[in-house]
Amino acid sequence: MKIGIITSLVNALILALCLKGLHYFNLIKWHPIGFYKKWGWFEESSKLFHWTYFIFLLFIIGLFVYMTMRYVYVIPAVFSSLLLGLFVTILLEWIALDLPLQLSSFKKLSIPFIVVVVCLLRFLLETANFHQREHTAQKGN
Repeated sequence: MKIGIITSLVNALILALCLKGLHYFNLIKWHPIGFYKKWGWFEESSKLFHWTYFIFLLFIIGLFVYMTMRYVYVIPAVFSSLLLGLFVTILLEWIALDLPLQLSSFKKLSIPFIVVVVCLLRFLLETANFHQREHTAQKGN
């Protein structure tokens, strides 16, 4: 559990930094913490609080994914991270950009965002698989 918390925290911090960088260099057309304005959350709060809460949300999601995928260690992390990453990123950008359900909307998706999420998911899932296999091997001895 301790390794899962540390891994999820590192994953959340790196993802938040990457999203800030992608937004800064205009590689994504939406703001990572723009959902606060859209949904009217924490309007009087500072940007530091917004980012801290966002990192906390990413941490909780990462910990959930870590704990869930830990028990599916039979599936290679390459396939699960690729499929899960593609699904999540396409869904997030479709919602963030309010894209219509047309084939031409795929041209508006951010390839760097997809790559960052897939790589970080691979890190998370490989760590979960490794520690589950190690735990299973120790149980057998």
